[in-house]
Amino acid sequence: MTSRASLSILDFCTIYEGETAAQSMARSVELAQQAERLGFTRMWYTEHHNMSTISSSSPAVLIAHIGAKTEKIRLGSGGVMLPNHAPYVIAEQFGTLAELYPNRIDLGLGRAPGTDMQTLGRALRRDGHAAERFPEDIKELQGYLSGKSLVPGVQAVPGAGTNVPLYILGSSMFGASLAAKYGLPYAFASHFAPQHLEAATAYYRENFQPSEACAEPYVIAGVNVTAGDNAEEEFERVCFNRVKAFAGRGKQLSDAQVEQIISSPQGQQILQMLQYSAVGGAEHVREYLADFQSLSGADELIISLQSSSHDTVLRNMETLAHAWEL
Repeated sequence: MTSRASLSILDFCTIYEGETAAQSMARSVELAQQAERLGFTRMWYTEHHNMSTISSSSPAVLIAHIGAKTEKIRLGSGGVMLPNHAPYVIAEQFGTLAELYPNRIDLGLGRAPGTDMQTLGRALRRDGHAAERFPEDIKELQGYLSGKSLVPGVQAVPGAGTNVPLYILGSSMFGASLAAKYGLPYAFASHFAPQHLEAATAYYRENFQPSEACAEPYVIAGVNVTAGDNAEEEFERVCFNRVKAFAGRGKQLSDAQVEQIISSPQGQQILQMLQYSAVGGAEHVREYLADFQSLSGADELIISLQSSSHDTVLRNMETLAHAWEL
């Protein structure tokens, strides 16, 4: 029988309406502390830019703060968008974190921009072709963290010899094939990009090449959870807010307009992102996640807690922990 997957939490550091970024980050500390008490494996933080509802634009800085407020839970990026940065800078940042919090730091790596094209080109000043170097950048980064730098005469200090674990993030066959080729763990973003989950994870397992970093394939799959009393009603609010945020970027939409969009092809496409969602009481959530684990072949599930307020997020997390018997 397949062992039950471990559970982790993906924290988007949501800024709720009327809230400051500082309040959002204070809540992320509380969320990590509760996750630690409940027995979750790790907390991961996303890199997003120019988004008024997300405060995690700098995962390394956020991890440093939360590391000081927790004791043992693993902390990492889910992920750092590597083409936005020089690999050397990321090696120094996460090398610093690894020295501060030994055996607690993960480095998940993605190649998407994590923002809009205006921010990408003019504010981040990212080369439009930077993503094409993603495979080479991973190797360079790995060299810095292992102490076997590919750049003559250059070592990452801190960083060298920390061997911070690397994870390839993806939502397509590209990430699956790269993770398999490099012998690295693979995290699939099925919590918002469900289309290629089964094909990508199957390809990864079938083509995995063992490496010094990872002897066997290791799959993490994202899944949304809204658990507890009135979960269906809460999830409806989540869906409404999701459509409002995605369809109304730069615009103020009335509730009636959002309802119209929800029933349109555009709205349904946005809601399709939430295809893999466990919604209901503890028993239903447990059964859903067990089925999802079988479907994805995941060793670990990383949970996006879909709730409309901080209090409901905390209750959601607690119900989930009891359902999975952490």
